[in-house]
Amino acid sequence: MAGTVDVACVVHLHSVHSDGTGTVDQIAAAARRAGVDVVLLTDHDTLEARRRGEEGWHGPVLVCVGTEVSPLGHDHYLAFGLERVVDHRGLSPAGIVEAVAEGGGFGFLAHPFSRGSARFGRPGMSWRDLDCEGYTGIEVWSFVTDTAERLGSLREAAAFVAFPQRVVDHPPRENLAEWDRLGASRRVVGIGGLDAHQLGLRIAGRVPLRLMAYRRSFSFLRTHVLLERPFTGDPDRDRDAVYAALRAGRCYLAMDRLAPAEGFAFGGDGVAMGEEAPARRLELRARLPRTADVELLRDGRSIARAHGKELVHQVEEPGVYRVAATLPAYGRARTWILSNPVYLR
Repeated sequence: MAGTVDVACVVHLHSVHSDGTGTVDQIAAAARRAGVDVVLLTDHDTLEARRRGEEGWHGPVLVCVGTEVSPLGHDHYLAFGLERVVDHRGLSPAGIVEAVAEGGGFGFLAHPFSRGSARFGRPGMSWRDLDCEGYTGIEVWSFVTDTAERLGSLREAAAFVAFPQRVVDHPPRENLAEWDRLGASRRVVGIGGLDAHQLGLRIAGRVPLRLMAYRRSFSFLRTHVLLERPFTGDPDRDRDAVYAALRAGRCYLAMDRLAPAEGFAFGGDGVAMGEEAPARRLELRARLPRTADVELLRDGRSIARAHGKELVHQVEEPGVYRVAATLPAYGRARTWILSNPVYLR
């Protein structure tokens, strides 16, 4: 989108206010060192960070406080814009979504396709009713969950901890197929989630031994949000601008560890990424900040490919159109960018 401001966000992470090991200040410092602009904090069933006045600007990093609505074993929901925590006891998936909306919030299904791991005896933590109404979107790619559940041995698990850049390649195809299916009937915004906890033992305010430190995890999967204008410095206005862009689908997923993705754009004549429009003859254009393999998909099927910094293709059929770009790394192609769709109805 011409004239937009690209803001790099990390979504779905936990602090000492739930089961993470870092304070909000430490998380913001890690984000600054990693080159992240916005942190979307989602501690389990608490808004303690907001109560303590920790939402807002921490130097160059904006911290937005949401919460992960966390029933036992399933139906976790990343909720933003709430003033108070949702009591989810006894609620169905649709009931959770409705309760968040009634509280003035919106949300994304957390690791909705989780299947668990038989190898490590870990049960899945999926969303049980993907066809319920009212949620804004889904974690199309859950960095920790989707990777960990595909590991088949202790050796592979150790490799993921030591060299995640060599292990992580693509989101599960099943996730993308389900996203395309859902998008056929309504807008479903896709985001990337880290589920970052910085596992370790906290001693005297420090965590000397850490598995996947915040700063390290922040260098991988990000959700880039496209703002209509630069930040103002007012924390409430700037938070609301991020939320508005997320709700509109003006965002894309990027594995920035492969290469900086800032500058990516996708859309057509008068139709921006995330928007719906009547089907008509339309030139869709994807612009990349560097040369890559890029494809345009309609309803999950590739209809055009290019190698370069741009893909241009004329379409006219109804469908859910999105872009995926890959880069070579460690001997094979890996997903670099996933756009949100343009919906032609």
